[in-house]
Amino acid sequence: MRSKSADMIVILLALMLLSPLAGAADSVQPAAEVEIIKYQFLPQEITVKIGDTVRWTNNEKRQYHSVWFEQAGDPEPGYIFPGETYLRLFDKAGSFPYHCGPHPEMTGIVHVK
Repeated sequence: MRSKSADMIVILLALMLLSPLAGAADSVQPAAEVEIIKYQFLPQEITVKIGDTVRWTNNEKRQYHSVWFEQAGDPEPGYIFPGETYLRLFDKAGSFPYHCGPHPEMTGIVHVK
């Protein structure tokens, strides 16, 4: 006979697996990838189409970073730690400069056409 807590765990796991959002971030296919390495965004400048998603991946060994579109009026997002990613959908045309909050000398720009 299972305990009530074991039954709750089974129910929670089933809900997670059946949720339409389960794995949604993993299913996004970015149009462009930017690597964060050696205190740089590589490539530093990219061009994508309206509706495209860009993924930044922190490939540093120990350092955290952010991808902050401050000029667009966005608040600084959470930090990206080694091995983590950040996704952003671009839904309008323009040029969007960004920088790393903790390391403002790290800059990049996304052109959307």
